[in-house]
Amino acid sequence: MNPWLGILLHAVGGFAAASFTIPFRKIRGWAWESYWLASGVSAWLAAPWIVALLTVPGLAGALRDAPASSLAWSYFFGLLWGVGGLTFGLTMRYLGMSLGYALALGNTAAFGTIIPPIYFGKIGGLLATTSGKVTLAGVVLGLLGIAAAGAAGMAKEKRLSAAEKKASILEFDFRKGFFIALLSGVMSACFAFGIAAGKPIAERALAAGAPPLWQNGPVFIVILAGGFTTNMLWCLLLFRRNKSARNYTDRRTPILRNLFFSAAAGTTWYLQFMFYGMGTTKMGRYDFSSWSIHMTFIIVFSTLWGLAFREWRGSTRKVYGLIASAILVLILSTIVIGGGNYLASRGR
Repeated sequence: MNPWLGILLHAVGGFAAASFTIPFRKIRGWAWESYWLASGVSAWLAAPWIVALLTVPGLAGALRDAPASSLAWSYFFGLLWGVGGLTFGLTMRYLGMSLGYALALGNTAAFGTIIPPIYFGKIGGLLATTSGKVTLAGVVLGLLGIAAAGAAGMAKEKRLSAAEKKASILEFDFRKGFFIALLSGVMSACFAFGIAAGKPIAERALAAGAPPLWQNGPVFIVILAGGFTTNMLWCLLLFRRNKSARNYTDRRTPILRNLFFSAAAGTTWYLQFMFYGMGTTKMGRYDFSSWSIHMTFIIVFSTLWGLAFREWRGSTRKVYGLIASAILVLILSTIVIGGGNYLASRGR
């Protein structure tokens, strides 16, 4: 158990999650579904298998010996998580990046962090110890920071007239976007449930000789197979509707370039969960807090990227103040959560 190393690993994962869409900016002439599926092959199939094969001895045996119920539930939660990824894209469509990102990830953080300890009956035990109370206080701080980031996004959107909103977000619809963000939050949180359901798979990996730091690799294979299934079916539907599968053979587009940047985006995306899985192994009995930390770092780094790309240009001093406050509170939340896990390691 080393919570400070765990937080550092979560920070690297959060940076990868906030950065994976940048290679998409280099893709030319392809429909969304074409480069999304191409990146998904890298993110949800190739990368998990390659990393697990390199780090988990006896990988095939660990998967074969894992309980069927654990495999089935991990895959099922992966299917639901895949729905969360798709609806996340719709949230951006109806609310835009600033507001949509904050609302969707805020819901994801809340559901993914709080529900597992309630489901497994651990919430009472957390409230009975000093370390548990400190860790929960850090989670609450993280949710407040996420709310502040959402408030900054809403304040920015509020300054725009209806015509300006339609100009920047062609299909702006707050009511529809809000409910989709809620659905996205619930479904995306299923990744955390998939990891919880996959603990017996991780135990088989440890028994097969996997280093503790890499024990979640086989779990990711199963969860992401479910996520790939959902996304592939949706992309195939869009291929049929838009006749966009021809992108892969259209020589008028830079096919190899687009495949390269799709793979780069997908690999970067997978790195978030590779480091997330490593980080959870260092958080001890309060590893449920990992999800909140992960969401926190994604919002911190995505906000910084937004500032770097001047997405907040023209915002008021109040909006910039909210952004700064959100980042500071989110950073403070990770320190408090790390402190709670440290106290747990001392038996307090």
